[in-house]
Amino acid sequence: MKLFDAHCHLQDKRVIDKAPELISAALAVGVTNFAVNGTSEQKDWDLVKEMGEMYPSVIPCFGIHPWFIADRSPHWLNTLRKLFETTPTAAVGEIGLDKSPLAAGIDYSDQLAVFRPQVELAKELNKPVAVHCIDAFDDLLEIMRSVGPFPAGVILHSFNGTAEVVPKLAELGAYFSLSGWFTYIDEKIAKNTLKSIPSDRFLLETDSPDGLPKSDESSEPTLNEPANIVAVLEYVSNLSNIKKEDLAELTYGNTVRLFSYPGSKLL
Repeated sequence: MKLFDAHCHLQDKRVIDKAPELISAALAVGVTNFAVNGTSEQKDWDLVKEMGEMYPSVIPCFGIHPWFIADRSPHWLNTLRKLFETTPTAAVGEIGLDKSPLAAGIDYSDQLAVFRPQVELAKELNKPVAVHCIDAFDDLLEIMRSVGPFPAGVILHSFNGTAEVVPKLAELGAYFSLSGWFTYIDEKIAKNTLKSIPSDRFLLETDSPDGLPKSDESSEPTLNEPANIVAVLEYVSNLSNIKKEDLAELTYGNTVRLFSYPGSKLL
């Protein structure tokens, strides 16, 4: 059984020193690849680039996350563009829009000003782009409609939108990636969401070191890791009544196809 972690952060300072062990542990349970998403021009783009060069299994991704837009330099977009020129194996991400309390104090108009050019760059480069979206799906749809469609794919990572928004996003090229965060959603809502996702747009991820699946909760705070994608697989399998092996094959094939863009390590 093969699995593909469609979104994680092995460059995170909490786990980067353990990256070799975490990758080995995940490979041992069938995870063949990891899309490692950079979030900050200043803090981690260089780390993600190094990790992509060091590990054949790591797909590097570069973007500015909405929480870290204040860290950007005046020439951030040129720097990002050049990074894709020197790293053709890379995809775009993590970028996004966030109106939730998690983004309190972060100017939303500034988020939009950083998000849109990154979406346009992904479209121009014909690369998939990983998007963080919380409480901002109306704006996301509007921007995707004005810039898109996106044949290379838009990954709605740790997707938490409603079933109603899925077909609107899917027709523009969206993929829907479920992580351990999905295990905290009300089961009835989660089942409706699963029914709405087209089978060819279904991905699994861990969002590690965050997003620890609910079933793995303990009294001690624990960091998530890519090997825990097996727990996400099992949860979604039970909820959707799809055999675990079939779901693994489906999501693995979808993710390989998505990350098989020109220059990708998968080609």
